[in-house]
Amino acid sequence: MGLRGRMPEAAPVDDVALGALDCVLGYHVARAAVVTVGLFERHVGERFGLRKVEFSILMLLAANAALSPKRLGQVLLLSPPNLTLLLDRLQERSLLRRERNPLDGRSQNVVLTDAGRALASDAAEAARTMETELSARLSSAEHAMLIELLRKATGR
Repeated sequence: MGLRGRMPEAAPVDDVALGALDCVLGYHVARAAVVTVGLFERHVGERFGLRKVEFSILMLLAANAALSPKRLGQVLLLSPPNLTLLLDRLQERSLLRRERNPLDGRSQNVVLTDAGRALASDAAEAARTMETELSARLSSAEHAMLIELLRKATGR
């Protein structure tokens, strides 16, 4: 990482032979991640003090109203201890709360607070700007195809 957490710009590789890396999906996904993480930090992370996974939690809760911690962990591929730490951090910021599941009093759901809904809305708007910048590199068909292919690669 560069100064202040900014990622360096991706260097052109046209003059460097990639050899076996040319066909390694993980290599290309990792390079794309450098670019997308840098854009996320600039548009969302620094502005709202959110990590990528925290942003994802807020977006999932905004889209689903309430989710169990178990379901959040499954969707985000997080272990229960890691998820608990993240939920605690967001709860300390008064962005979410845990409440009893009305259908099963033994379990809990995670829900956004009013402050969490407001932040989720503002962060989603910033993410749209980020996506517009990133999508300028792709046609709308390429963008849709890339998302579909990445879903396939992750088994979704």
